[in-house]
Amino acid sequence: MNAIRVRGLKKAYKDHQAVAGVDLDVARGEVFAVLGPNGAGKTTSVEILEGHRDRDAGEVSVLGVDPAKGGREWRSKLGIVLQSATDAATLTVREAVHHYARYYANPRDPEEVIDLVGLTEKAKSRGSTLSGGQRRRLDVALGIIGRPELMFLDEPTTGFDPEARRQFWSLIKRLAAEGTTILLTTHYLDEAEALADRVAVLAGGRIVAEGAPQTLGGRAHADATVRWLSDRGYQEIRTSEPTKTIAELSRHGELAELTVTRPSLEDVYLELIA
Repeated sequence: MNAIRVRGLKKAYKDHQAVAGVDLDVARGEVFAVLGPNGAGKTTSVEILEGHRDRDAGEVSVLGVDPAKGGREWRSKLGIVLQSATDAATLTVREAVHHYARYYANPRDPEEVIDLVGLTEKAKSRGSTLSGGQRRRLDVALGIIGRPELMFLDEPTTGFDPEARRQFWSLIKRLAAEGTTILLTTHYLDEAEALADRVAVLAGGRIVAEGAPQTLGGRAHADATVRWLSDRGYQEIRTSEPTKTIAELSRHGELAELTVTRPSLEDVYLELIA
């Protein structure tokens, strides 16, 4: 059974169709990333899956339950990390994690969770004094304390410096290795490529492409660009047979500064949302 199954999801705000018929399947244990520009319908779709917003039409199943009817037991199986959170600001990290652990029948060990998210040295610091990256780590700690089967991560590394982002990625990979299903929304394409088993691109309230990051939008089979430096300056050729092209070019002499590139995930993404 899939962790998430969506068919024909629709949601409108007055005359604006925010979600215009989305079909989606997320397998259990999968890391699934949702990409799209602002206003594409990402937040609305995720809020419906979390049970925080009503839908106008469509069928939705999250861990086998319609989110609109999900009760306390169902909610205890979810971990939610919102894009911004201000709760627990007056508590220390240790107080917050221990407090939230009491809401669950079988929580993780709070001290283990604090260590897992890299906040051991900040355990006695209040939430209001943490940096942006440290605050996001606390949000994740509160999200995983109940051993969720499914985690929703909404722009989890916004404002992180490069080192903090890499450390956070390691944490997500560890959770995924433990079998946690993760639905991730992000604007960082390198993040989606590093973490996701599959990605979906939302534009105009619809999914315009779906697949593994390496193959999205026909990326794996797209023409390659062969570029080199000649006595006439930089030259380049787009070809479906780069090896053959290089062999033919090399007959005429040395190819200085030779590079062969295929479209990046960013190239494909920008083309899809254009």
